Amino acid sequence: MNAPLSDDLLQKFVAIVGERNVLRSGDDLTRYTHENRDIYIGKTPLVLKPASTQEVAEIVSLANETKTAIVPQGGHTGHAAGGVPDESNRQVVVSLERMNAIQHVDLEGNTALVEAGVILQSIQEMADSHDRLFPLSLASQGSCQIGGNISTNAGGTAVLSYGNTRDMILGLEVVTAKGDIWNGLRRLKKDNTGYDLRDLFIGAEGTLGIITAAVIKLLPKPKGRIAAFVGMKSPQAALKLLQSALAMGGKSVTGFEFIPRIAIEAVTSNYPTHRDPLERPHEWYVLMEISSGRSESDATDSCETILGNALENSIIDDASISQNEAQRNQFWAIRETIPGCQKFMGGSVKNDVSVPVHLVPEFLERSDKAVLNFMPDARIFSFGHMGDGNIHYNISQPENMTSDDFLARRIEINNVVNEVVLDLGGSISAEHGIGKLKRDLLAQTKQPVELQMMRSIKQALDPNGIMNPGKVI
Repeated sequence: MNAPLSDDLLQKFVAIVGERNVLRSGDDLTRYTHENRDIYIGKTPLVLKPASTQEVAEIVSLANETKTAIVPQGGHTGHAAGGVPDESNRQVVVSLERMNAIQHVDLEGNTALVEAGVILQSIQEMADSHDRLFPLSLASQGSCQIGGNISTNAGGTAVLSYGNTRDMILGLEVVTAKGDIWNGLRRLKKDNTGYDLRDLFIGAEGTLGIITAAVIKLLPKPKGRIAAFVGMKSPQAALKLLQSALAMGGKSVTGFEFIPRIAIEAVTSNYPTHRDPLERPHEWYVLMEISSGRSESDATDSCETILGNALENSIIDDASISQNEAQRNQFWAIRETIPGCQKFMGGSVKNDVSVPVHLVPEFLERSDKAVLNFMPDARIFSFGHMGDGNIHYNISQPENMTSDDFLARRIEINNVVNEVVLDLGGSISAEHGIGKLKRDLLAQTKQPVELQMMRSIKQALDPNGIMNPGKVI
C-alpha cells in the first residue's frame, strides 16, 4: 500500500493558500469526499481552496513536481463521481469555491468574464439584471458552479434551442497539468487558428487541466416566455407534438420535456405545494416553453396555435397554458422537483442516456420491455429532454424488494438499458459525464481507435497522470 503523503509535502500545499483556506482529514469533509448518492466515498488529506489562478498554478506545479494526484472540484453536484477522490487518502482536492467573481460584463459584445467558482444561478441573475439571458438551466443551478458546468459540458432543459454548455463558451483560462497558465479568454465568435484547445478542455472533467475562468455568451432576454403543461397518451404523441411545434415555431420552442404519470404522482404526493396542472390524469405529459423576442402576447399566440393544431389532429388530449410568470415558474418547479422525488420510492438506478430524437419512443418501449422482463416489479421512472433525445431512464426498486438487494443489481440493470441504447446508436452518457461511475463502461463501448486517441491526449497533456486520475479513461 502506498505511504501517506508526508507532512512536509502537505504543509507546502497549505502554504500556497494559507491555513485558513484548508480543510484537513480531521475535519468534516463529507461534502468533498462523498458522491451525491454515496455510491462512491473517498478520502483526502487536504481540501485546498485557492483564491486566484496563480494559486491554482502553484498547487498544480507542486503536484506535478511531486507526482501528487489532485481532484478539481466545483459545486460537487455531479452524478458520475467525477469530483470524488479515491480511498487511498493520497489525492488532494482543489475546490474552486473561493474563485467566485464575475469580473467583467460587456453588454455591447454580449459577453461576461467569470471565474470558475461562480454559482450558475448568480450568472443567470446577473444576466437578467442587464436584460440579458444566460440560458443554461439545471435543477442544481443554485449550487453548481460554472467551472463544473464547463468541465462536464452540462446540458439541462434549454439544449433544444441554445445547445449544451459548450455552445455558450467563447474562451477559457486553464491551468495545465504542468502548472502553466493558458490564457485563452478570447471573445471571438470565429477563430480558425489551429486546434481548438477550448473544446478540448470543455467536457474533460478536470482530467487535462483546471478551468479557472471563462468568457461566456449573453443573449437577448426574451420579451415573452410561455409554458404549457400538456397531457397525452404516449411518447409517440409527444414526438408528434415536438415535430409539429418545431415546424410551426422553430427556435421559439425553447423547452420540451416529457414526463410520465408516475413522476407527477411522486411530485404531488410528496410536495403538497405542487398539484397536477391538468384536471384529470394522463399517461404522459409534456412541459413545453415558447419564447418570443417581441412580446408575451406573441409567445402566447404562438403557443396557442401550436396546441390548437395538436388538439385538432388528436395528438394531445388537454393542455394548460401559463397565465403569468408565477405560473410559468410553478410549471417548471414541478419538472425540477422530479429528480429528487425518487428518494421517496427507495433505491433507484439512474441512467443518463441519449438516442436520436426520432427514436425516443422506440427506446422507451424497448427498454421498458427489457427491464420488466429482467425485473417484473420494477417501477420505471423515465423523463427528460425529448427535444434533444436525452432521457433520464431511472428505475425505482420493486415494492417487494429491499433497497440493498435492488442496488446490488445496479450494474445488471444498467446493462439491460445500455444494450438498447447502443443498439439504437445512442450514448451511455448524455449530459452527466463519465467520471468514475461510467469509466469502465466507456472503455467497453468506445471504438479502440477513439480510446487510443483519448489516451494519447491525456498522456501528452498530463504525462505524470496527476489530473483527476481514475476518471473518464
